[in-house]
Amino acid sequence: MLESRIVEVDGTFVGTVIVEADRVTRRFYAAHDSVRAFHNRTLRSADDLTHQVARLYRRNHTVHGQPPS
Repeated sequence: MLESRIVEVDGTFVGTVIVEADRVTRRFYAAHDSVRAFHNRTLRSADDLTHQVARLYRRNHTVHGQPPS
């Protein structure tokens, strides 16, 4: 691991984006059950990955169209 970046969504720590040895590939390490589907997923762009993780987290935490209180 060369570097990593914490991923928080709405103030909740959901995981970490890790830069692989090729310095291009990013891998997501899921720390929150709601985004476990993305664990170890790799992409070239960290922004794409974090947007997908945030979308999944928010979808899993929305009840009847309303965000949790």
